[in-house]
Amino acid sequence: MSFEQVFSRIIKFMNIKPCGNYRLMVGTDSQVHATCTVFITGIVIQNTGKGAWACIRKYTVPRKMIHLHERISLETTLTEEVVRLFTESHKNKMIDIVLPSVYQGASFTIEGHIDIGSGQRNKTREYVQEMVARLETMGVEPKIKPDAFVASSYANKYTKKVGS
Repeated sequence: MSFEQVFSRIIKFMNIKPCGNYRLMVGTDSQVHATCTVFITGIVIQNTGKGAWACIRKYTVPRKMIHLHERISLETTLTEEVVRLFTESHKNKMIDIVLPSVYQGASFTIEGHIDIGSGQRNKTREYVQEMVARLETMGVEPKIKPDAFVASSYANKYTKKVGS
């Protein structure tokens, strides 16, 4: 699907119930395979408690990326690339859907999910500040584990397959 087709699906989903609590979430995960590294970016629009619509974007690097910082950085870059596709015009169209219902509790947020954690046993904890700052500068609400489920769960399940 093209980005405009994805955006059209998001708008269609939001128009079903304009007074919803919408979260646009974008997150990327990666998996190192024998001959390549597969990156999957998940794009999810969720009406909290009422369902979601989602799709993925696949990117493959034709080598094993063994350095964790390089992989985490590229995951964040791929998330940033998709978030950037949502221009001010796109964001305004989504906001315009919920705006008439704001006083009835409707809301809209954009989140960037990063597959890293700050726990003592987490190997990615030293990169949290750097990656969070990158998303914050874009005006996106960063989420890390355990709240980064689009990256750590949804996108993760698609990284396991090679060649599909």
